[in-house]
Amino acid sequence: MTDELAQVQAELEAARQAQAAAEARLAQLQAKDARARADLPPSPADDATPEGAPPVAESYDEAPMADSVPADPEQPAEPGESIEPAATDGPLGIDEVDAVRAGYAFDGPALEMGALVNGEADPDTPVRIPLAMVNRHGLIAGATGTGKTKTLQVLAEQLSAAGVPVFAADIKGDLSGVATAGESDDRLLARTAGIGQAWEGRAFPVEYFALGGKGIGVPVRATVLSFGPTLLAKVLGLNDTQESSLGIVFAYADEQRLPLVDLKDLRELLLWLTGEGKAELKRLGGISTQTAGVILREITAFAEQGADVFFGEPEIDTRELMRTTQDGRGVISLLEVPEVASQPALFSTFLMWLLADLFEDLPEVGDIDKPKLVFFFDEAHLLFKDASKDFLTAITQTVRLIRSKGVGIFFVTQTPKDVPSDVLAQLGSRVQHQLRAHTPDDATALRQTVRTYPRSGYDLEQVLTSLGIGEAIVTVMDERGAPTPVAWTRLRAPQGSMDPTPEPAMRQSVSSSPLLATYGTAVDRESAYELLQARLAVAERAEQDEAARKAAEQEAARLEQEAARLEKEAARDRPSGRSSRERSGGSVVTDFIGSRTGQSIIREIVRGVFGNRRR
Repeated sequence: MTDELAQVQAELEAARQAQAAAEARLAQLQAKDARARADLPPSPADDATPEGAPPVAESYDEAPMADSVPADPEQPAEPGESIEPAATDGPLGIDEVDAVRAGYAFDGPALEMGALVNGEADPDTPVRIPLAMVNRHGLIAGATGTGKTKTLQVLAEQLSAAGVPVFAADIKGDLSGVATAGESDDRLLARTAGIGQAWEGRAFPVEYFALGGKGIGVPVRATVLSFGPTLLAKVLGLNDTQESSLGIVFAYADEQRLPLVDLKDLRELLLWLTGEGKAELKRLGGISTQTAGVILREITAFAEQGADVFFGEPEIDTRELMRTTQDGRGVISLLEVPEVASQPALFSTFLMWLLADLFEDLPEVGDIDKPKLVFFFDEAHLLFKDASKDFLTAITQTVRLIRSKGVGIFFVTQTPKDVPSDVLAQLGSRVQHQLRAHTPDDATALRQTVRTYPRSGYDLEQVLTSLGIGEAIVTVMDERGAPTPVAWTRLRAPQGSMDPTPEPAMRQSVSSSPLLATYGTAVDRESAYELLQARLAVAERAEQDEAARKAAEQEAARLEQEAARLEKEAARDRPSGRSSRERSGGSVVTDFIGSRTGQSIIREIVRGVFGNRRR
C-alpha cells in the first residue's frame, strides 16, 4: 500500500509540474501578444474620439507587467501572475541534470569521484566510476597545480579499501601521505559536506620502493636481459638503426649463453665484439663497428650518470606489487623517484618495463568484478617523448591487451595530446582538470581536447579554463561499456594526509618490510662480464704464448746462423783437418744449449708453451 501511495504522489507531483510549465508558457505567449499589439499603429476607428471624452495624451507610460513568480506545485499562482519554470544556476537544465544523475547510477560497486557542479555542487548527483570498468584504463590530465595528484590519491585510497592493489610513482613525495590519516579542519569539512562526502581521516597500507635503492624504499632492480633491447634503446636515445643493432647483440648474447645482468655485462660484450670478437661481429651481419661504438659510448655515459645501480640482481618480482593485507585491503606500492628530472627516460621506461613484465607473467582472466592491480603512470609525457615506432607499437599493444589480465592503467599528464592517439583511444575514463590557454599552442591544445569529448550542454572551451582547484570534467565507461554524460565534478577529498608522511615513519616502514630481506642487498654473480674476462685472459695467454714461440723460433734460427758462421770461421783457421770440436763429437749448437744462457732460453720457451710464464 505504501508503494502505491508513493507512486500516486509521484504522478501527482509530475502532473503539477507539467501544469505549472504549461501555465508559464501560456503567460509568456500572452505577454508577447500584448507587447506586439502595443507596437501596432492605431486603427481608423480609434481616431474617433467620443464626445465628451477627456483628451488623450500624446505619449504613454507602459504599465508594469506583473512580477513573474517561480513555479511551485505546492503554491498555485494567483490569476494574472506570470509563471516561470524552475531553473538552475548552472549551464545544465533540469533534464540534463537528470540525465547525468541517471548516467552515474550504477548497480555494482563504484569509486566515488565527487558531485556534479551546476552553479553549486549537487550532493544528490554523485559522479562515480564502476569498479569493474577501472581495468578499461583512464586518463587524469590538467595543468600543474590543479589537483591531479590529489585525484590520484582519492582513487588509490578507494581502490585499496576495495581490496585492489595499487602501484604509483611518487614524483614529488606528496603521495606518501596516503600512509598517514588526514586531519580535518572547518574548510575541509565544509567542502566535503557540500558534496555529500562523510569525511574521516584514514591511513592505508603502503610499501615504499626506490630505483636501485636511491631514496627511501626497498631497492628495485631489473636485469639488462629482461629489460630488453627495445626499452633499453629508448633509455639510451638510440635511433632505429642502432636499436636494431642492439637487438642483434642481445640475440648473440643469448646464443653464446652470456647472461646480461647489469650494464658492465653489456659494455664488456660490446668491447669484445669491437675487439677480439670482431670476427663474431661480422658473422652477425648488419652491425658496423661504428654503430657498435656509438652504442658503447651511450652505455658508458649512461652508467656514469649513476643509472647502473638500477640494473642488477636480485630482480624485482612484479607480483610483489599485487599484495593485499590480512584484512583484505590492497597494498599501495609507491616508487620514490627523487631524480626524475635528471633521468626522465630511465624513470618512464622502467615503469613501462614493469607493465611489460606483468603482461608476460599474468594469466588471462577476461572480465572480472574488480581489477587485480591498478597502475598509475605519472608524468606520462616522458614515456612517449622521442619514442621510436617500435616502442610506441609495444606500448599500444601492452595497453590494449593487459586489460584482459586484470590490470588497469591510468596515465597522468598535463594535456591529452601528450598521449598518442592510438593509446588515448584505449582509455575508458577521463578526468580532465583545468587547462590553461595563455599561448597559441595552449589554445590549440584546448580545442583539440574539447573535440575528444562527447556532446554535452557545456561550452567546454570556457568551462575547462575556469575549473577550480579540485574540480574536473569527468566522463567514464558505464557498466554496459558506453560513455557516461560529461559532468563538471567537484572531487572528493583524500582521507589520507595531504602532506607527505614524515621521513622517520617512512624509514621505519621500510626497515620492517618483509621484502627487504629479499631485495635489500645487491648480488653480483658470474655473468657476461666475468665470462668474457675469462675469454680475454685465455686469448691474452694464447697471444703471449704465440709471441714466445715465435721469439724462440727466431732465437733458434739466429743461433743456427751463428753456429754456422762459427763453423765456417773454424774451418778457415784449420783447413788441414777436423776441428777439435768435431773430433770430440760436439758442435757449437750443442755447446750453446748446454751453456747457462742456452738453458735459460729453453726454460722461457717451455714456460710460454705451457701457459705458466709470468706476465
